[in-house]
Amino acid sequence: MLGFSRFFMMLKSSMLVFFLLFYSIFCITSCSSDLNSDRNALLALRSAVGGRTLFWNTTNTTPCNWAGVLCENNSVTVLRLPASSLYGKLPANTISNLTRLRTISLRFNRLSGPFPSDISQLVELRNLYLQDNEFTGSIPSFFTLHLMVRLDLSNNNFTGEIPSGFNNLTRLRTLMLENNQFSGSVPELKLPKLVQFNVSGNSLNGSIPKSLEGMPVEAFSGNSLCGKPLDICPGDATQPAIATGGIEIGNAHKKKKLSGGAIAGIVIGSVVGFLLLLLILFVLCRKRTGNNARSVDVATYKHPETSVSVEKPPNVDAESGGVNNGDSVAAAAAMTGKGGESGGNGVKKLIFFGNSARVFDLEDLLRASAEVLGKGTFGTAYKAVLEMGTVVAVKRLKDVTISEMEFREKIDMVGGMNHENLVPLRAYYYSREEKLLVYDYMPMGSLSALLHGNKGAGRTSLDWEVRSGVALGTARGVEYLHSQGPSVSHGNIKSSNVLLTKSYDARVSDFGLAQLVGPPTSPTRVAGYRAPEVTDPRKVSQKADVYSFGVLLLELLTGKAPTHALLNEEGVDLPRWVQSIVQEQWTSEVFDLELLRYQSVEEEMVQLLQLAIDCAAQYPDHRPSMSEVCERIQELRRSSVRVTREPSDLVNESD
Repeated sequence: MLGFSRFFMMLKSSMLVFFLLFYSIFCITSCSSDLNSDRNALLALRSAVGGRTLFWNTTNTTPCNWAGVLCENNSVTVLRLPASSLYGKLPANTISNLTRLRTISLRFNRLSGPFPSDISQLVELRNLYLQDNEFTGSIPSFFTLHLMVRLDLSNNNFTGEIPSGFNNLTRLRTLMLENNQFSGSVPELKLPKLVQFNVSGNSLNGSIPKSLEGMPVEAFSGNSLCGKPLDICPGDATQPAIATGGIEIGNAHKKKKLSGGAIAGIVIGSVVGFLLLLLILFVLCRKRTGNNARSVDVATYKHPETSVSVEKPPNVDAESGGVNNGDSVAAAAAMTGKGGESGGNGVKKLIFFGNSARVFDLEDLLRASAEVLGKGTFGTAYKAVLEMGTVVAVKRLKDVTISEMEFREKIDMVGGMNHENLVPLRAYYYSREEKLLVYDYMPMGSLSALLHGNKGAGRTSLDWEVRSGVALGTARGVEYLHSQGPSVSHGNIKSSNVLLTKSYDARVSDFGLAQLVGPPTSPTRVAGYRAPEVTDPRKVSQKADVYSFGVLLLELLTGKAPTHALLNEEGVDLPRWVQSIVQEQWTSEVFDLELLRYQSVEEEMVQLLQLAIDCAAQYPDHRPSMSEVCERIQELRRSSVRVTREPSDLVNESD
């Protein structure tokens, strides 16, 4: 009996060992099989739409080390291939074979055709980013994906109606469908967790459903929609209440009657109103007569030697930044000739700095033709072409609130600053009515214009070498300013104040002007660059300059404009946006598409990105000095020079 019991125990132990061994072999085989299946699916995807743009090491048996691929528990769970030059149609049974996928990011590519309907098989999918492609057809049926949290299909060519099946995605927090070709009405979407929603730029019509009335106006613009938060739909408007003011209103079908008091009040009010109107017209006529007399004085002002009449400046759109041919600067200066005073002696002349060549004077500026370059924080800038062919930039200051003596002291300090990365101030003119600054003219314009201006085929591409060089030149210019004393700062660092020579060398402009003018009367486009601790734009510390420079670096690397930096464009809070992307370990998605071509310097781009983040730190004490900034940029540029190759060289490498 004892032997039988022992035999039974041994048999049980052997079976347990055999079961564990079998289970281990099964798990290893199964996991290996899953990875092999995922690997084959990824290779099929690359073969269909990637060509040689995905530099995956196919000799490596595991795909978990490939760029853009993340694994968990021996399965591919994340596929991020933004701006990877993918093109063509996504075939069926490729992505859908990655059965454990939770995140797909294929944005900023050239994928076309309908999106495969078998995506509905990815039951664990939570995030799907397909924006900025060329997909067509109706939205695929993935309404069984109950774990979906974020869905972005914006900037494609999807057509048809927006399906109400989105209501099945009860966990959905983000639904972005803007800039497609959707038609019909917006369905009622009762998604309790939805916080981001956009259908702007489509061909939708009808009323906005009540469940979406709390979304911002921008979410519905560019359609034929009505209802909250847009205008009230026709037929839904309620009749506003009418103030009777003593008028008795009976039944709607009865005749309205006026009381005697109401009639007397109307008569007296009419007489008083008529007398007030006559008085206002009299005052306006007197004022108009005085203005006409002054206008004649200005319009007929002639130079004593040349007898050339100077016209009044044409009206210029304050924020257009467009070119406007005419005598804008000349007329501005001409107005100073009418009673303008430049000092105790009343002598009207330009004051030059240092060894600046005195090849022109105020009268030459009066005769110059001019173009309006734009209007900035401190005034309007003009391009002035003098008769002898010299071209200069003239800034007409506004809102100068300090005394003449203080102005001259401060402007002398600005004129005395001399560095190869600063736009030199050559001369200035001061009178009660006009304050003019004369600078060297930079033919390539501003960094802002090159980054955000022309988006078409004639666009000037800024490669890594140019952008890193602009970053270094700007840093050196600001470092020089800071070296003039602990209280010396720029105060207005932004991409529109970084001008470029024909060889794309950076020159910093507008330095020192923040001390000359009063606070702006309206919100300016410097808000996105301003450090959080700055409350008075006239009192900007050197550490606040470093913050602004950090935002400028982020603008260079991402190609995105900071908040309110561009007219009619909201922009983004660059420091917060970049931090959110980096925290999600999507660092490659931060960079401008034009920079992603230079994969050989990706490490240097990441280093410059980290420097930008350090500069834009929330607390001033955590930001580096401009000297340290220059050293770090110099080092990473030296490193990039050692490894930089043309993007075409990468294509010739073997897989």
